[in-house]
Amino acid sequence: MEPEATADPLTRVPGTGRPVPEAGPELLRRWRSEGGELVELLTEVRERLGGVAAFRLGPAPTVLVTDPEAVRHVLARYPDRYVKRSHRARLLIGDGVLAATGAAWKSQRRLLQSQFTGPGMRRYEQRITEAARTTAARWAEYARTGQSFDVGQEMRRFALDAIWRALTGHALDDGTERALDAVAAVATALPTLPADVTGSHDAVAADLARIDAVARNAVEAARGGAAGPDGPGLLQVLTDAAAEHPEYTDRLIRDEMVTLMVAGHETTATTLTWLYLLLDQHPAAREQALAAGDEGSEQRRQAVQALVHETLRLYPSAWMLPRHATEDDTLAGYAVEAGTDILVCPYLTHRDPELWPDPEHFDPRRFTAPDGRPAHPGAYFPFGIGPRACLGLQFALRESTVLLEHLLPAYTVNFSATPTKAVYGITVRPDGPAPATLLNRLGASSVVEP
Repeated sequence: MEPEATADPLTRVPGTGRPVPEAGPELLRRWRSEGGELVELLTEVRERLGGVAAFRLGPAPTVLVTDPEAVRHVLARYPDRYVKRSHRARLLIGDGVLAATGAAWKSQRRLLQSQFTGPGMRRYEQRITEAARTTAARWAEYARTGQSFDVGQEMRRFALDAIWRALTGHALDDGTERALDAVAAVATALPTLPADVTGSHDAVAADLARIDAVARNAVEAARGGAAGPDGPGLLQVLTDAAAEHPEYTDRLIRDEMVTLMVAGHETTATTLTWLYLLLDQHPAAREQALAAGDEGSEQRRQAVQALVHETLRLYPSAWMLPRHATEDDTLAGYAVEAGTDILVCPYLTHRDPELWPDPEHFDPRRFTAPDGRPAHPGAYFPFGIGPRACLGLQFALRESTVLLEHLLPAYTVNFSATPTKAVYGITVRPDGPAPATLLNRLGASSVVEP
């Protein structure tokens, strides 16, 4: 009979608190022998040992955190005790705000913060709407001709167009779109790359060169005052910052631009793809959202946003958030030693049956009904919480909602095949394409032209 926990060596942690319960070696041996995925190990550790539990894949333990109050402790209350040491996508995003730490991160975050709240978001409203209209026009043609297309690719195309318009003020052109396929290629390859820096860079060098060329051209255009039809983009903010902040070199501007492209399109595209796959399984949810109110009403908008939120509950933008303890601490009554690696896992918190009844079931009413969701801020955090929460939260929710307001009333998506499982990389994404055709529900007059 396998022991569920051992006390070695966390019993020797200095300071106050009980030792963190730790998964026994038999669980790890069985997981390895079965070729299990990391998410399977984390799920079993949480189920056996609770919301703060340890496991070890090497000599030192990692502490898995899924309990809502412990989540808030790590991410929001004491972020200086639990820090990011590096980012899995650093090869792609360099020293952009997602990967930056310390004083550099605070400075970069401060510059970008105003762009994604209040007046800053209003600046991008028309650009998001134009990207949605462009997508709606493509879908009208798919519906007219019966052409099959990949829903995932369409969602990536829309989200990339939206963030490109926000960055540059210009619509995404075909050549730039093809070149920026390299962003998705590198992001997908990251979990499989060699551990050494040189080897990993060499493996994706051609794609990185294509990304750098696009970024270089866009930065030069921004410096030359090439504003788009809706005015200058976010790149102009970054290039202007270089005049007062010498740390904004061409390389850092490139890193911030690529960071915003990765964070601003890959996660949104994945969420929208999952949403359509979920609606295929639960078509009544679509009808309920559309019946919540008239076109353009706040009631319908809230119902559409609930579709997005419930999708993000099941497939959060960042499914795990690594941190590193910089000092001894007491976490949910457990002693945590300085130097311990921490793994906060929104994916598991969002599927905890003690927080979310019937957690595997897709039910957007959780986000519209009174008391439909847990009130604790650490129970639902698809974009993180605390000072390092995603900068683009409002942008992502707005672009998703605007697109769905254009597409959901007009088209039914008929999938000819659907992915069979999820891939757990930087994001949780479907494991393959999602080919589909469209049924135009409202007729040609419903099409919104760009």
